[in-house]
Amino acid sequence: MTHPLIDRLTRELGWPRLADMGTLAAFTEAPGAHCLFVPGDPRRNLESADVAVILPELRMAFQGAFDCAVVDDAIEAQLREAAGVLKTPSLIFYRAGQCLGGIPKVRDWDDYLVRIPQILNAQPAPAT
Repeated sequence: MTHPLIDRLTRELGWPRLADMGTLAAFTEAPGAHCLFVPGDPRRNLESADVAVILPELRMAFQGAFDCAVVDDAIEAQLREAAGVLKTPSLIFYRAGQCLGGIPKVRDWDDYLVRIPQILNAQPAPAT
């Protein structure tokens, strides 16, 4: 079960819901920067709905510097482990299929405004 504010991201805003690793790879390998919203369980974590409201506002504040997708429960644990961002809800940023970094939990608006440019300007970690 998802939360109506999370469903709104895919239903009204048209963001893709990534339900398998192949779809996730295709999305993150596309040109540009990408933000993956990992909501976690909105029944246990009330912050998930908050981030679902904040993320569209962040995308507007950054004038579309990144596109967004919602990560489905089916691959959430695998993605969190691969990205090293274990807490939810989280925003995980990618470019050229490589993880740039993530922001776990809800943050103050000013924290997002500082951290997102740092992440977007980061170089992807070398593959191991």
